[in-house]
This record gives sequence, structure tokens and C-alpha cells, in this order.
Amino acid sequence: MTVTRRTALLAGLATLAGCSTAGYQGPEREVVIAAGESGGFYLAFAELLAQQLNRAEPRLRATAVATEASVENLRRLRDGRADLGLVLGDVAESAFAGADPFTVPIAFSAIGRVYENYHQLVVRADGGVRSLADLAGRPVAMGANGSGVAVFSTRLFARAEIPVLAKNLLLGEAINALVAHEVDALFWSGGIPTPALTELNRTTPITLLPLDAHLPALRAGYGPVYDQVHVPAQAYQGVGELRTIGVANLLLAAPSLPDDVAAAVARTLAGHAADLIPAPAVGTQFLDVRTLIGTGKVPLHPGAASAYRALHG
Repeated sequence: MTVTRRTALLAGLATLAGCSTAGYQGPEREVVIAAGESGGFYLAFAELLAQQLNRAEPRLRATAVATEASVENLRRLRDGRADLGLVLGDVAESAFAGADPFTVPIAFSAIGRVYENYHQLVVRADGGVRSLADLAGRPVAMGANGSGVAVFSTRLFARAEIPVLAKNLLLGEAINALVAHEVDALFWSGGIPTPALTELNRTTPITLLPLDAHLPALRAGYGPVYDQVHVPAQAYQGVGELRTIGVANLLLAAPSLPDDVAAAVARTLAGHAADLIPAPAVGTQFLDVRTLIGTGKVPLHPGAASAYRALHG
């Protein structure tokens, strides 16, 4: 995909709401979407996508599957256990290149960039941790094995040269550990606000630590895949405005996904963007048809690219 073709596609996506095209006409089949943990936005988004795809394309039977997220989702795409998968942009680029934590490249393509993930470093409001440096030598829930946040949190502490006692926990386990004082912080990557963290904040007040000061070091090591993002005040009750680090979330396709199925998914993303925003989300962070094709170093699936061109007219 050249810059010129991407520019042409981008110009057309802004007018998609009024466009239409023929639906999927292939054989009936299942479409498995590898998502994320219960309580997070990966799974909530994937469930909405499955619902909209099933309504728009009766010959497709889409289902969202709970997983440990990015790294596991890539493995499912590689092994043929999923047709689509939600993956953080930094993890996707590493997998595509065969870079750490991957030893060889993984084959896949992108249907589109679907929303922005916010890296959230959560601590107890009544604790003494107020900066990344305060966590030196302390236990930190770094994210589940197989998750993108585990990759990010490991990179962050390494770049900051801050040693911690890393614990790989699912979000629910990490929340319980924070409440029980078994960890002093938990990392999470997802939308703002994440429902599970909203619930935690009702019984155990939390705060988020700003991470934007560490953005230059991360970009120096991994490129512009990381962005500075803004968390508005009161996104979680009692938590003030702050800046953290964001990374795009990509909807990826297995190498075997037929062009007509990829096109159907792309049309659903473009035509039903307003219906793909989980209820708790701050709307600006979610799917914007103008940024669907902004998949970085990961190429668009030919079927998706064709659909976007057809919708452009």
C-alpha cells in the first residue's frame, strides 16, 4: 500500500456513511474474533463487532472469544484458531518483523485501526506511590502472559532502568492483588474508562500515574508506534487530568482469510462505526472512519483495501 493509495482511501472514508455496496455472497461460514479479557474493551468491542457483522452479513456467523489478548491473539491467527484478532500496534509491528518477544515473523494483515489503547498504571489512592521511580523494588502486576500490556510494561521499566518485582496476572487477579496489598501497582491497557477499574474505584479508590515523561525513551527504542494521550479529569471518579502513553489497536486477519470476508468486515467497520463503541467509552478514543487505514507498518488485507476503495466510489 503506497502513500498515494492510502491518501486516496483516507479522502474517501469521510463520506462512507452515505455509501453502500453488495454484501457478502460467499458460502456460509464462521468468523472467530480473538479478543481479550472479561472486563476490558477488547472483548466488549469484539462482541459489538460480531453483533453488527451478523446483522449486516447473514451468511457469516461471527463470535468473539475471550483470550489473554495481543500475543495470544497473534498465535491464534498463526495457528488457524481465529480469523480475526485484536492486537496492540506495537506488538503487531514486532510480530510482523519477528522482533522481541517473537523469534520469527508471523504472517497476517490488517483490516483496520479500530481504536486507541491507553496504558494505565493504577495505584491505590491511599498509598505512597506517585511516580514510576517509586515502584523500584516493589511488586507490580505487569499484565497477563500473552498480553500486549505485559510487553509494554516490560519495555517501559527496562527503558526507565527501574527494577521491579514483576507479576503476570489477569486483570481480575491484579485487581484483587492491589486490594489485598499484594502488589503496589497494576498495569492495564485499554479504553478510558475500563469498566473493571471503575468498579474497583468504587470500593478501593485509585489514581493513575502519568507516563508521558517516558515517551521519548520508548520512541527511541521502538519508533513512533507510541503516542502521548490525554486522560480527562474524572474519567475515573476522583482522578485528575493526566497524560499517559497510547498505542493503536489493530484488527488483524489470518493469512487464510478470504478477500470477500475481509471486505465484509471492513464494510461493517466503516458503515457501523457509531455502533461499535462500548457504552462506558470516552467517544473520542474509539473508531473513527478517517483513521481506519492508519495501520502503520502492517499492510492492509487486500480484501479490506478493495472494500475501502469501493466505498470511496
